[in-house]
Amino acid sequence: MFIDLLRSRRSVRQYRDKPVEKEKINLLIEAALRSPSSRGFNPWEFVVIDDRETLAALSKTKPHGASFLAKAPLAIAVCGEPEKSDVWVEDVSIATIILHLAATDLGLGSCWIQLRKRNYDERTTAGEHAAHLLRLPKGLEVSAIMAVGYADRQPSPHPESALQREKVSFNRHGRKQS
Repeated sequence: MFIDLLRSRRSVRQYRDKPVEKEKINLLIEAALRSPSSRGFNPWEFVVIDDRETLAALSKTKPHGASFLAKAPLAIAVCGEPEKSDVWVEDVSIATIILHLAATDLGLGSCWIQLRKRNYDERTTAGEHAAHLLRLPKGLEVSAIMAVGYADRQPSPHPESALQREKVSFNRHGRKQS
């Protein structure tokens, strides 16, 4: 069941030194391409990366939160075309979570690396730096990079008690379920 997939999903930042099989990469690509998109505009594109040098360079794209990418066997850059849709950010975010859940379903670990609205240095955004490394055409932005691989260790699922049920209202804000 889908709820079981959500329950088992965790962000994984440590990977075994084992490549992801071509069949699983193809399934990840298919999942991403099947992502819902507002009005079917599909303002996303994906760059699949398994080159160690490129992964290492991308791991330095922002000062914090991307270093583990250097040891991942695979990454998928989720890119968006702002001129194609006014809701491109939402569409690429949906595609990114679809990738994350598909990886979990395939027995892989993954972790979303946020680049949009983050900096590489004082003059360059993380997305611009990644776009340069990936040789993206003008107008295509890297929103996030999904690191993917076989988990070195599988974190335990979040317990039911960790769910923030206090953030749920019924029929109007602040009304709790009776």
